[in-house]
This record gives sequence, structure tokens and C-alpha cells, in this order.
Amino acid sequence: MKHSILVAAALLAATPCASFSLDWPRYRGANYDGISVEKNWLGAWPEGQPRPLWKATVGIGFSSMSIASGRLYTMGNSAKQDTVYCLDAASGKQIWKHSYAQELDAKYYEGGPGATPTVDGPHVYTLARHGAVHCLNAATGQVVWTRDIHKDFGCEIPDWGFNGSVHIENDLAILNAGNAGLALNKSTGEKVWLSGKEAAGYGTPVPFATGGKRAIALFTAKYVVAVEPRTGGEYWRHPWKTNYDVNAADPAVTGNRMYVSSGYGTGGAVIDFTDNKPKQVWFNKEIKAQMASPIVVGNYVYGIDGTGGDKNSHLKCLDLSTGKVAWISPAATTGNLTIADGRIIWLTGGGEVIVVEAKPDGYKELARAQVSGGKHWSAPVLSNGRLYLRNAKGDLVCVDVKGSPSAI
Repeated sequence: MKHSILVAAALLAATPCASFSLDWPRYRGANYDGISVEKNWLGAWPEGQPRPLWKATVGIGFSSMSIASGRLYTMGNSAKQDTVYCLDAASGKQIWKHSYAQELDAKYYEGGPGATPTVDGPHVYTLARHGAVHCLNAATGQVVWTRDIHKDFGCEIPDWGFNGSVHIENDLAILNAGNAGLALNKSTGEKVWLSGKEAAGYGTPVPFATGGKRAIALFTAKYVVAVEPRTGGEYWRHPWKTNYDVNAADPAVTGNRMYVSSGYGTGGAVIDFTDNKPKQVWFNKEIKAQMASPIVVGNYVYGIDGTGGDKNSHLKCLDLSTGKVAWISPAATTGNLTIADGRIIWLTGGGEVIVVEAKPDGYKELARAQVSGGKHWSAPVLSNGRLYLRNAKGDLVCVDVKGSPSAI
């Protein structure tokens, strides 16, 4: 009896840790690459449909979701206010919300926040379209500090607003703002360094190593730039021109290579940055990633070739060494991606979830289901057997993709 009690206690103690190890605390996950560490997550879907668990309404916008310690964080806009929501990840029940003034700022699309909340320990960090940065208590939503990077530091607002999420690097909160980044003290919001005040690109800062040193990649309006995180000093930059300066999909890094891609007919390329000397290895127009960041697995890159709303978009697999196409999917509406356990979760722009093997030897679908309606540009999030997705008008849906009680 005593042994059974000890075993049960050990299992209870281990469960939260196991659950939280599958957290997704920031845009593109714990490893900044769009890849989840979750295993064995795809189960049998009753009648081919993942079981719906809950729904919530979070306002207009394109913020994705962050998951940490059993809580979900996202953002939306309603009645000229942005709201940061904290929900129970299992039930969808609201724990807290924090609102502040912000115009919807619709321009050729619905508008609303495009950045995703970033959870770092006891705090959550957000960035609004016009430059309001908030550091909130992750448990209560209480404001720790707030700054306006446009009014306080003169950072020009890009045509479609600030859309990159906050990156936390040690004691710094780094943003894709100005010529090549802005760093604030994460505890106080005070400026540490600013690269310049010109309009930025739309991607999220990506940490990586170059020349054996820690660096941050910033997809700016006209370049991809590698900077030293403590000072903002540049290691290198490589020119990248896209119409309307819409450099939005995050670079994908593996070893000394970086895959960069953008839309509006541009295409993608591999940049070799050995010894901090960037050199373009190849370029083609096979993946024109307007917003969905490509994902690298092994020596292959997976990405969506298509512009937002394009119903003739394709998921593609390219050889990272040569750019050669390994396979092309049937056509669908653009959407976004994540990968877990060798499987691609492709959330199409129309709310259909397509699960595809992340292997170069051919396009192979494992599951497909219409899960939601409306426009879906935000990246789907997988955590603890649950898949979270939201559309432009703010319908947030959670479904059980594992198909077993352990998912909930």
C-alpha cells in the first residue's frame, strides 16, 4: 500500500513538469524554429474529425498563441482597443485580460495585432501595431511597465504596423524596430540600444550563432542583418528587396546556413555566413513566403508558396543544399505551419488542418479535416495533444488531435 501511494505521488508530481515541457512560450516555440518537441501526438480522429474541446472569442487580429504553465496568451482588437488575453489552456476559461487604446489600423486586410505574446518566467511581453510595448505579470495581468517605441524613441511605424514579437535575450527585450533592432531592459523598459529610427521589417528577431558568437537575425525592411545582442553592433548584413518592404517570414537557420524568403513574387535563397561573410549559395522562386515562416528539418526546408488569401498556394519541400524541389502539395489557400515529431501541421487559410509527413521522398497526407472557418493566417500551436488555432475575426478554437483522454 505504501509503495502504491509513493508511486501515485511521484506520478502526480511528474505530470505538471511533463506537461510544461511541451510549452510553447513564444512565437515559433521554445527553440524559435516552428518545431515542437511533442511526440506521438497524432491519434485516431473520430469520423475523421479532431474532437472540439473549447472555443473563445479574442478580437480581430493575427496574433498567434503562446502556452506556458497551463495558460494560453494571445491578443485581439475590439472597439479601438487591443486586449491581451490569458486563458486556461485546457478549458478556455478566461483568467485575466488587459486592454489599452489601439486603432484597428486595417489596411487591405482586417488589421489588429500581429505580434504574439512572449512569456518569460513571471512576465509576458507584447508589442502593438503602433509601438506600445507592455510587460505584464503573467499570473495576474498587472502592468509591470509600458513603453511606446514610436513616441518615446522615435521609431518609425512601418506601413502595416509593428508585427514582430518581442524576443527575450538574457536581461534584454529585443524588437524588430528601427534600422536593425531596438533593445530594452526587460525589467524596466529602459532603452539599452537603438540601431536607428527608420521603418523596420515585420519578422520576429531570431537568435543563432555566427562566427562562434551569439547573434540575433533581424529581417529588416531591406536586409537580413545579424547583430550582437548586448550592443546591437552588426556582424553582417545581406541585401533583401521585397515590394513594399514586406520582409515578414522569419529566417530559418541551420549550422552556417540561413534560408530567407519573402512574397510579392520574390522567392527564397540560402545564405552561407561562414566567418561572418554572408554569401548567397542559391536563389529561386519556388517558395515565396509572404508571412508563413519556412521550417528547416535536416537538409530540407518546408514552406508555403503563396500570398495571403491565394487559393492556389502550395506547400513545398526543397533541398537546402541545391534549392531543388523534392515535392509539391496539391493547391490550397495559403495559411501557416508548424512541425512536430516529423509531421507538418498545415493550417490552410480557410481553416482546414492537413497533416503531412515531413520527409523529402514525397508528399504524403496523414490526416485532413475542416476545423474552423474564416481567414487563417496565424500559426497553429500544438501543446499536450491539443491544437490551437484562431482566425482573423478572433474565433479561437482548441481541438484534441491526440484522440485519447491523455490529451485533456
